[in-house]
Amino acid sequence: MFSFVYLSATFAFLLQTTFGADPLFHICSDTGNFSAYDPYEANLRHLTGHLSIQAPPSGFGLGSIGQNPNQAYGLALCRGDVSSQDCKTCVVEAGSEIRRRCPFDKGAIIWYDDCLFKYSNVEFFGRIDNRNMFSMYNLNNVSEPEVFNAKTRGLLSQLANEAYANPKMYAVGEMELYGSKKLYGLTQCTRDLSSDECRKCLDGIIDELPSCCDGKEGGRVVGGSCNIRYEIYPFVNA
Repeated sequence: MFSFVYLSATFAFLLQTTFGADPLFHICSDTGNFSAYDPYEANLRHLTGHLSIQAPPSGFGLGSIGQNPNQAYGLALCRGDVSSQDCKTCVVEAGSEIRRRCPFDKGAIIWYDDCLFKYSNVEFFGRIDNRNMFSMYNLNNVSEPEVFNAKTRGLLSQLANEAYANPKMYAVGEMELYGSKKLYGLTQCTRDLSSDECRKCLDGIIDELPSCCDGKEGGRVVGGSCNIRYEIYPFVNA
């Protein structure tokens, strides 16, 4: 079961942060709360610092700090084309910003264009996260929605096949539309998933495209374990 929040492409401009990037969305979880100076807070602070060091070199970090009942689990994922420096900048900002937005929640997740940052008091590694999810879409409609939708699904399905077979669990590509226009796509999973779970996750959110982005020039479905995006303009670094 997927649970969605639908956003227009203008939403991100409402959420400016200190380093100039816009969080796409965030969710404070319902797995419990902690108080100031609680042992969980110290573990979460150490985990945040750990992920900001671990993630930038490869684009992904995973870890846990402490012992139950105060153990904190977390991961950070950067988009596959993002440089190590930009990855670090995003992860550091995300870790700080989500603590500001969900100050006493034991679990939370925040998404930026460049990265995802997630933590919880409940161990979640290796399991598809269907609870934390949202979508965004371009306000402009295409002239031939049925043809465009079929091409979009075809491209993203092809990229899903490439992503789950790639050690980085990331793929980008493009296809001709009509005239000089092209369609660009991206698929990515968090690397705690197995290849099979990555494919399952991507297939699931591709199936949600008609609900969020039918006939739209661009769109994305973004979850806690995988994400897809398509546009009619290039949006990743060369």
